[in-house]
Amino acid sequence: MEERRPDNMERITTEALAKAFIDEKVQAIKEQVGERRVLLALSGGVDSSVVAALLIRAIGRNLVCVHVNHGLLRKGEPEQVIRVFRDEMNANLIYVDAVDRFLDKLAGVADPEKKRHIIGEEFIDVFAEEARKLDGVDFLAQGTIWPDILESEAGVKAHHNAGGLPADIADRFELVEPVRILFKDEVRMVGKALGLPDNMVYRQPFPGPGLGVRCVGAITRDRLEAVRESDAILREEFAKNGLEGKVWQYFTVVPDFKSTGVKEGKRTFDWPCIIRAINTTDVMEVTVEHLPDELIDHLVERIIREVPGINRVLYDFTPKPPATVEYE
Repeated sequence: MEERRPDNMERITTEALAKAFIDEKVQAIKEQVGERRVLLALSGGVDSSVVAALLIRAIGRNLVCVHVNHGLLRKGEPEQVIRVFRDEMNANLIYVDAVDRFLDKLAGVADPEKKRHIIGEEFIDVFAEEARKLDGVDFLAQGTIWPDILESEAGVKAHHNAGGLPADIADRFELVEPVRILFKDEVRMVGKALGLPDNMVYRQPFPGPGLGVRCVGAITRDRLEAVRESDAILREEFAKNGLEGKVWQYFTVVPDFKSTGVKEGKRTFDWPCIIRAINTTDVMEVTVEHLPDELIDHLVERIIREVPGINRVLYDFTPKPPATVEYE
């Protein structure tokens, strides 16, 4: 049966409406969960972070968050999740360092779909292993939002309860989905009202496989680090130049080929770094952000000087169509 957003649901456009929604959901969570415990996969993305903050306000340390570091996150993201939730919010947070596990499984795999499958499957395995270690957890929280429901009903993509967990795990849980009737902009408003930091609430869209699809071809640790470091420089410079929040998405890509160059008077044979900065309203069509020449020059200088293994910086001027947002 088609699911409908409540007819009397007012769009959350102000702080007052966001706070009213929080109060209502906190009470609903308390009534649903009681004194029992809830499990949540906390990626650090907008949706899971807002769900975590809501549940912490409602049930405190009866929420068990699991943050899996698969080695494909952006620079500083695992540390931010720990700082915001464990240190500042006193969350019951389990941190899983699975970097070697993921990268070993991905070694030598160049096909984009195989990479995505390995990353998704391994994440489920790691999360399921952590879930099996826990007793007295009866609920699973998910960051499902209203567009997920609409896309599922329209056949655009599947919406999997319990996130594709094995049956022996998924069958244990009742779902808690406190933001399922919200659109993304409303989720951000609620996150702001909950006191989450701006760089988490307004986090750019980030692919599920993380930097794995921006390290084009078979992932190697050194090239993955080049993606991570060049991306950090790009984000830092966009923030300094007032472009953070004005450009929809911006990132770097390091493909699996090399070219000759000269650095400090010596021949190099290193990778190129590709910058992509784009704007869109619906992701079906994408336009390219044209950066000031001075900023381009500064980005080139910093990336080549600070990122080992890079000797060229390129700018992607291709809109969508014909290009997609990501390279893989």
